[in-house]
Amino acid sequence: MRTFSIMRVLQFPLIKITGCFVLGLLLAHFTKPPFFISSIALIIGFISVLITYKLPRKSIIPNNYFGIAALFTAFTIGIFAFASHNPTRNNHHYIHYITSQKKICTAIICINEKLKNSIANNRYVAQIKTLNGKESYGKILLNIKKNKNIPNFDIGTSLKIIGLFDTNKSLKNPNQFDYWNYLENQQIYGQVYVQSSNIKIGTFQDKSIAYYASILRNRIIKNLEKNHFHKSELSVVVALILGQQQDISPEIVRDYQYAGAVHVLSVSGLHVGFILLFITFLLKPFPNTKNGTVIKLIIVITFLWAFGILAGLAPSVLRSVTMFSFVAVGMYLRRSINIYNTLAVSVLLILLFQPSFLFDVGFQLSYVALYFIVWLQPLLASVWKPKYKIVNYFWEIITVSFAAQIGTFPMSIYYFHQFPGLFFVTNIVILPGMSLILGLGVIVMFLAAFDWVWSPLLKVLEWSIWLLNKIIAWVASFEDFIFKDISLHFYTMWGLYLVIFSFIIWMKKPTYFKFIVCLFTLVILQIITLQIRYSNQNVEELIVFNKKGGSSITERYGDKVMEYSSEDIQNNTKENLVLKSYLVANYCILKKRKSIPNLLYFKNKRILIIDSLGVYLEKDRPDILILINSPKINLDRLFQYWKPQKVVVDGSNYKSYCKVWKATCAKEKIPFHDTAEKGFYKL
Repeated sequence: MRTFSIMRVLQFPLIKITGCFVLGLLLAHFTKPPFFISSIALIIGFISVLITYKLPRKSIIPNNYFGIAALFTAFTIGIFAFASHNPTRNNHHYIHYITSQKKICTAIICINEKLKNSIANNRYVAQIKTLNGKESYGKILLNIKKNKNIPNFDIGTSLKIIGLFDTNKSLKNPNQFDYWNYLENQQIYGQVYVQSSNIKIGTFQDKSIAYYASILRNRIIKNLEKNHFHKSELSVVVALILGQQQDISPEIVRDYQYAGAVHVLSVSGLHVGFILLFITFLLKPFPNTKNGTVIKLIIVITFLWAFGILAGLAPSVLRSVTMFSFVAVGMYLRRSINIYNTLAVSVLLILLFQPSFLFDVGFQLSYVALYFIVWLQPLLASVWKPKYKIVNYFWEIITVSFAAQIGTFPMSIYYFHQFPGLFFVTNIVILPGMSLILGLGVIVMFLAAFDWVWSPLLKVLEWSIWLLNKIIAWVASFEDFIFKDISLHFYTMWGLYLVIFSFIIWMKKPTYFKFIVCLFTLVILQIITLQIRYSNQNVEELIVFNKKGGSSITERYGDKVMEYSSEDIQNNTKENLVLKSYLVANYCILKKRKSIPNLLYFKNKRILIIDSLGVYLEKDRPDILILINSPKINLDRLFQYWKPQKVVVDGSNYKSYCKVWKATCAKEKIPFHDTAEKGFYKL
């Protein structure tokens, strides 16, 4: 019997295997197959590999079927990985104990992660241990009402809480950022709201790696504060090196976004790459013998993962450390590095252990940027060969920056609807200084961990961060170069990528056929754009938005929108992000804004709107009744005159009123739509 050859599998193209694995994840994400079905698919995949391997020379099963079977198996592994990492399949998961309705529960939880605070609450990610006295499981978003007497809890702290538990909700308004979907991709399926008086600190500490990393981070930060490191600069350096962004002011974050440098505030491949170069520089005195090389490799990988753990092993940190660990192995073992296979292996390993990372925007942007830097940057750099090293150094920075921006441009516009026009200026100025800042920062953090801080070095780092913030603020001040509210459809994004890929392939090795393909992709992009525009022109809809404390109703005819809104919303036009998201996503413009009338006509529907005055006429027989601003009316009495086809209430009404109205409509068998529960209403 032949022994199974591992090399045969390893020689199979890793990029194809990773691609099929990712397709399996995508299919599982959208179809949500049961764990049993995914297990059967995986078994079938492995059986197909064994059969095609055992009988490769037989005419019944040709040899190339082994490759097809291997790809199919990678596909089934992706399905199985997604299904097996779904925590809700565990019968003890808290999602099985609470309903979609808010419910008061008692729980014992353990703090996993500190998040940026909201205006009203201190926020954490916590792991549930028990719920109402029963063993339970799962990550939950913990919201603690702000109180001067409540401390900031450390990672690993156990708490006994009594709070209002709620599962994730659907979108409340059209085209909003789906925060609940984002939480579910982080395997967080609910949240709990707690008053400080309903919290008891437990004696148990979950002493995981994250616990010790948190203690070390807190120790470093306290030592820096003790040595009078300025607060605004400290928040930036803690984000740069320790990966903690909770204390950065919104103004600083906005400046980095407008300057096209927000990636600097999140520990990513840029930071880990600099750390790798810095450690490699420090290890130069080591001998390049066989043993010396192995020792250096062990030191480098140890430092990279120590840095990753210190930074909290966030998704961006985890993928970057994994990626550069493979690069380090190639560097120190003096083997040729196929960077595309390196990227594929790092993607495969990360998604194998954390499939949900695939749907993280940072993960997507990071790998797209890395791919385009590897693929496109050499082509851009070959356009001009500067004679002087210093000029070439800045030219390399420009080409790297342009390659990354070209690759991430469609995706960035699709997700964020804005583009920083001066990104290349920002990168030319700050990237050369980043190596100095990160090197200094690592040294200062290392010394601070041992309760020793050298003031001159500390001041140099503080001044460097101060200067970095000033430069970023200066670039961000040129608001005319910040392109905002850019509309881009999902299909248009893929059309743009099709054009970009075809033109780069043509530029690498120009041929007449490739040029024709480029023109063809441009035609496809135009067809997609025209189709979307045509579809939008034929849309007519009325939407009742869910606005807490206010009312907003829009009529849309094609790309023109009329808004009827309450005075508080009209007076805060710039803050109406709900309407802004709707306009941008649907290629629309706001033609006019008016006060809310009592009667509207839309698509042969008569719509009666009753506000806080509670005024209506008995002869008004509406098809749809909309209640806003908590009118004091008795629906039982009103339904004696006429019964509408539907009753709609928005977020401006008292919850107690909505509850009574809902019961009345149920009794009369009239459909009831509460935007606070079901989200926006669309006609």
